Amino acid sequence: MSLLSLKNLFKTFGGLVAVNGVSFEVDENAIMGLIGPNGAGKTTVFNAITGNYKPDSGEVIFDRKHITGMPTHEIVRLGIARTFQNIRLFKSMRLVENVLAGCHCRMKAGVFSSILRLPSQRKEEARAVERSMRELAFVGLDSQYNNLAGNLSYGNQRLLEIARALASDPRFLILDEPAGGMNDQETEDLMEIIHAIQGRGITILLIEHDMNLVMRICKHLVVLEYGAVIAEGTPEEIKKNPLVIEAYLGAEE
Repeated sequence: MSLLSLKNLFKTFGGLVAVNGVSFEVDENAIMGLIGPNGAGKTTVFNAITGNYKPDSGEVIFDRKHITGMPTHEIVRLGIARTFQNIRLFKSMRLVENVLAGCHCRMKAGVFSSILRLPSQRKEEARAVERSMRELAFVGLDSQYNNLAGNLSYGNQRLLEIARALASDPRFLILDEPAGGMNDQETEDLMEIIHAIQGRGITILLIEHDMNLVMRICKHLVVLEYGAVIAEGTPEEIKKNPLVIEAYLGAEE
């Protein structure tokens, strides 16, 4: 069953057509890849899904609900979380505090109860800290919970972003180049984490330039070029597609 559907999505910036009639579906509990050369429109598609950009036309449907142009905070509450191509952490804050930021959308305490530190607010905060520590343990960073995010290696900063996204309790997780800056071992570890995320019942949409990772972890791929879908299918089908070979993988491949 489809969890996310994009229907004829368009987005322009001035005279530049960044997304040109993109349509595809992501099945529930799938790991699906969105690939293409630099400038193909992949991140713009992500931003249209998450509310960072409002499409000029077309529809974004999540769990049978039209979310096109909906504010980002409402989309997060519906169960869509993401990481970013350019890491966006609070680098002067501790790891656990960064992950706590992901819990915020699920917390119910208001200004009054927070100022007075009412028992209900303290219990909710304790549950959020516990959840944050579980997510740090999930990505292997719990032993560094008190460290500053800016002190982490580039690869571990990407894992911290994943932990923060998971703390928002998503049903659908968008990963924008999560293997960027990782060495081979870190990439292998990342693959295990992505499979474990899927094992939690979370659907994953992945942008990644590491073709080895994409071909091994995704069952279905969509390929963009110049903002339009040029191919869609299994990794084996994509590897043999002449349009993809010419546009992205290279003639030698």
